[in-house]
Amino acid sequence: MRNLLVFGFIAAAAAAPAFAQEVTVSGNVALATDYAFRGVSQSDGPAVQGGFDVAFGDSGLYAGTWASNINFGGGSDLELDVYGGYKFALGGVAMDVGVLGYLYPNAQDDGAELDYWEVYAKPSIALTEQFTLGAGIYYSPEFTGESGDGLYYEVNGAFAVSPELALSGAVGKQSVDTDGFFAGEDEYTTWNVGGTYSAFGLGFDLRYHGTDVDDVSIYDDRVIFSVKKAL
Repeated sequence: MRNLLVFGFIAAAAAAPAFAQEVTVSGNVALATDYAFRGVSQSDGPAVQGGFDVAFGDSGLYAGTWASNINFGGGSDLELDVYGGYKFALGGVAMDVGVLGYLYPNAQDDGAELDYWEVYAKPSIALTEQFTLGAGIYYSPEFTGESGDGLYYEVNGAFAVSPELALSGAVGKQSVDTDGFFAGEDEYTTWNVGGTYSAFGLGFDLRYHGTDVDDVSIYDDRVIFSVKKAL
């Protein structure tokens, strides 16, 4: 119920000025050989994913939802994300701030709560016509598994080789208050690097994901290939 109330508030706040704005709806579907979130496998194999986004004209406000199959225990086989935010320019920096909820329908009631919420801020700046440098910080007052305050931050970059090919990568760190929550650690570092090629109306992404956690399969380095279609 708490999650529904929070999302309802987000949707209402985002929609309030929309009566005077043009509303744009877009969607996407994707197939991936695995689903890695901050370097950690969530599906332990192929994933089917997709979502919808709503943009409210030139206001900078947006809202959306995204889903993927998962397989990491807890009784749920689905992750459903809901989010809303605001994009704006701050000098020469593009800013994106908002709130994001990770929901796990049908999760076991007798275990630790899997659902959690984060607030985020993602600045980025175009250093050249081809190269964009960005960062992100995500804070949760109660991270998944009731593990206390959660903090994730990263730096990222993207380089447009051509209109069809873009290279990108990121390095980040995730931490929580609970000692040993991440395979015996309370924090870990993750990174990814790869490229996306657009052709035939599809986006083909090949990406290497890694973490500094050893000897735990879901944290192992992996290469993921995905195909995405905008709707």
